[in-house]
Amino acid sequence: MEFTYKIEEKKDYCLMHFAGNLIEKNQATEMLERLEELLNKDIKKFIIDMNGFKYMNSTGLNTLLTILTRARKAGGEAIICCVPDNIKSLMLITKLNNIFTIVANEEEAAGSLLKEA
Repeated sequence: MEFTYKIEEKKDYCLMHFAGNLIEKNQATEMLERLEELLNKDIKKFIIDMNGFKYMNSTGLNTLLTILTRARKAGGEAIICCVPDNIKSLMLITKLNNIFTIVANEEEAAGSLLKEA
């Protein structure tokens, strides 16, 4: 299954829907370019919805870290929501659950982002 994404610009944040498998670096290139465009438009708050995500390896983890790092460098934040159990396990094993804010759904993520404002 290929990696797909959809980006929705909302009033206070940008929602990124991830689906499929993220296992090769070139799969996320276009999405990361789009991220740079959003940051250049002064959009700094991101919610990553992983509801349709099936599998990722270190490439996927690196992509998530890239989004978080770029958002924070711009003075923003990235929060992950709707994480499937197999991805949650990977986040725990790699201790990335200590770096990312991981919440149950978009509403909770939006609430966290708005508190930071």
